[in-house]
Amino acid sequence: MNERIAIIDGLRSPVAKANGKLNHVGADSLGAIIVKELVLRNNIAYDDFDEVIIGNVAQPANAANIARVLAMRAGFPKKTIAYTVHRNCASGMQALSSAIEKIYTNQGEIYLAGGVESMSNIPLLFSNQFKDFMTKFTYAKTASDKLNLLTTFRLSFFKPTIGLISGLTDPISGKIMGITAENLANEFKISRQAQDEYALQSHLKAQKAIESGILNDEIHPIMTKDSSIQDDDGIRFNQTIQALSKLKPIFDRNGTVTAGNSSQVSDGACMMILCTESKAKELGLEPIGFIKDYAYAGLDAHRMGLGPIFATKKLFDKTGTALKDIDLIELNEAFAAQVIANLEAFKSKSFCKKEFNSEPLGEINEEILNVNGGGIAIGHPVGMSGARIVLHTVKELKRKGLKTGLATLCVGGGQGASFLLEV
Repeated sequence: MNERIAIIDGLRSPVAKANGKLNHVGADSLGAIIVKELVLRNNIAYDDFDEVIIGNVAQPANAANIARVLAMRAGFPKKTIAYTVHRNCASGMQALSSAIEKIYTNQGEIYLAGGVESMSNIPLLFSNQFKDFMTKFTYAKTASDKLNLLTTFRLSFFKPTIGLISGLTDPISGKIMGITAENLANEFKISRQAQDEYALQSHLKAQKAIESGILNDEIHPIMTKDSSIQDDDGIRFNQTIQALSKLKPIFDRNGTVTAGNSSQVSDGACMMILCTESKAKELGLEPIGFIKDYAYAGLDAHRMGLGPIFATKKLFDKTGTALKDIDLIELNEAFAAQVIANLEAFKSKSFCKKEFNSEPLGEINEEILNVNGGGIAIGHPVGMSGARIVLHTVKELKRKGLKTGLATLCVGGGQGASFLLEV
């Protein structure tokens, strides 16, 4: 990229456990709350935005093209164009990169982009048998035809398909995401104890972040008719290794991946305002950080959790960056096994020689990795997480007086995404 993209500001909701405090807040409403607050805080006129681009995975049936719906709910004028993007777990990042591509092809100057997900509201689906029955019943022309059809009805038709499980099952590999984590645990010989210890640290770091209040400037509280939520509520305060070790594997009964060392199913929204660095100067705006470049990469869907190293290798080659140049890393915690596998792969001579015909990228210093916890403790609203880790990286760089950060994640279906960030 010839010019850095300025992140003028960003804001997110608390991340809430699915079917919890944000259970009855639709993704369009949740996103609209954060968008409206972000625009108002920055005193930028709605008319000054060229477009709204939002990442979302479980597209709600009652809010088709959710970007347009939430933009209207947030107060944008009807002339504002908007569209929705979907790259599974990288959907929030895809919204950012789509805005960047628009900016660099001179289609606009100021964009609102981010991601939102309400995993609470991923629906149950009727079976194909029930759908076929209802279709035939609807088109039956006579009462006799309808009665004859009723004799074919079976109670088993009511057995639903759970949309969440379908969405988390990769149609390419045929495996639910947790099995891909088991694959990595086996490939890299990652023990159950190592996974639980990593999960414990995620909770302890997130607890410390909440208690110190350092996330307050990136989280906007959400009020509902029943309750309010000000902080990420999936964090288990005073978590212990003893409690984590008692949990049974959930994807493979003989495996090592448990609910405790996996990311949580969650709800959340995260939004940012983007323009070029020169446009920010022209408008007298002080950015919170910059996107220097980004990269997406593809890999075997059975090992999708290795997406971060594949995307980061591509990004580093593209920009001439090395691991030693990075001051802070956010590597989304889909599973503890997936994070640990990437740590091993980054420093592995054999892995990097086989996959990239190169030397290892280097050993990641875990003291700069996910310093305030990650998806295991905070949660992983799939359409929002990519945007959240970008926002959090630039906020944390600024808080610590550091320069360069990496935000990276794995993507269901066998992809990875990495963003190079600066302040």
